[in-house]
Amino acid sequence: MPVLADRMNHLGTETAFEVLARANTLAASGKSIINLGIGQPDFKTPDHIVEAGVKAMRDGHHGYTPAAGIPQLREGVAADLKKRHGVDVDPGLIMIMPGGKPTMFFACLMFGQPGTEILYPNPGFPIYESSVKFSGATPVPYPLSEANGFAFSAVEVLAKITPRTRLIIVNSPANPTGGTVPKEEFDALVAGLAAWPDVHVMSDEIYGQMLYDGREHTTLLSYPELRDRLILLDGWSKTYAMTGWRLGYSLWPKAIFPHAEKLAVNCHSCVNAPTQFAGLAALTGPQDAVHAMVKAFDERRRVIVSELNQIQGFRCVEPGGAFYAFPNIEGTGMGAKALQTKLLEDAGVAVIAGTSFGAFGEGYLRFSYANSTENIREAIKRIKACLS
Repeated sequence: MPVLADRMNHLGTETAFEVLARANTLAASGKSIINLGIGQPDFKTPDHIVEAGVKAMRDGHHGYTPAAGIPQLREGVAADLKKRHGVDVDPGLIMIMPGGKPTMFFACLMFGQPGTEILYPNPGFPIYESSVKFSGATPVPYPLSEANGFAFSAVEVLAKITPRTRLIIVNSPANPTGGTVPKEEFDALVAGLAAWPDVHVMSDEIYGQMLYDGREHTTLLSYPELRDRLILLDGWSKTYAMTGWRLGYSLWPKAIFPHAEKLAVNCHSCVNAPTQFAGLAALTGPQDAVHAMVKAFDERRRVIVSELNQIQGFRCVEPGGAFYAFPNIEGTGMGAKALQTKLLEDAGVAVIAGTSFGAFGEGYLRFSYANSTENIREAIKRIKACLS
């Protein structure tokens, strides 16, 4: 057996990909599978974005780019943030990344080491906890409760800060719950952080354009007092149906940016060139496809919440953003992992156990409604039959 570094024992994984693999195996054997597990839009990347990537390849953009990204894309991101949030950002502090995960990893590597603590949401995206543990820091979860619409309580988050705290991770709209944090809670969090000037914040806003019922996105960029210790994570995967393109970005405080750039050089050198030109076309081109996709998700959201609440033993609060529903399944008398397995193997419906997103996810399942309304209704019909 190989003798690996101890840190490898602290690295977790993302269960959604394991469930996807099992679902694909079952489908290949002839079983009918409806996948409500994987967190990616079921729409194609808009044609003008694809064409921009193809044109870049044909125009000869085949080589390395600057580690932080091509200047025109960094400027495009800054312009987009100005347009959407009314804030001015320095393009020189924007890093183009191969997806969203490297920003999480870089932030945890920068601030995490033995003897330090990093706060993160639970239930939350599993790579948060995995990255914290890998860094050597102690992961400190703060709860997202169903009673609160899966928004954090600023009072609870602030109460968990200690002199060992170096970083707080926040995510709104959230994976896996679809919860959105009210502006008042962000106001209270930022006000409370004035007492902890050495604590930085990483704000994962990858679902920031997927909001419903008239909600408006609250970005932590709108708090000037936090800008010198804020790491913003965003990207193209969800908004533009570009998960496989592997394209994201982050905005870093001036004092930290050189370290992010060095990590990029050591880790991935740069993001592939044609993808960056496609990303620029996404930001500067028509946004009709984005609006149409969010409208479709909104319609599916209403269907899936209504349908889930008709399953005996389930109850589901209405998510305010993203494309996930997170029903409470305690009434079934089954644990989350056991029910996940039963629904896949017996009903042919792929969903993700809440425990895949942290210990506080027990008693819940994550349903992705990035699938057709027809498939959603059929999936619920199968679940009802399976549990009857």
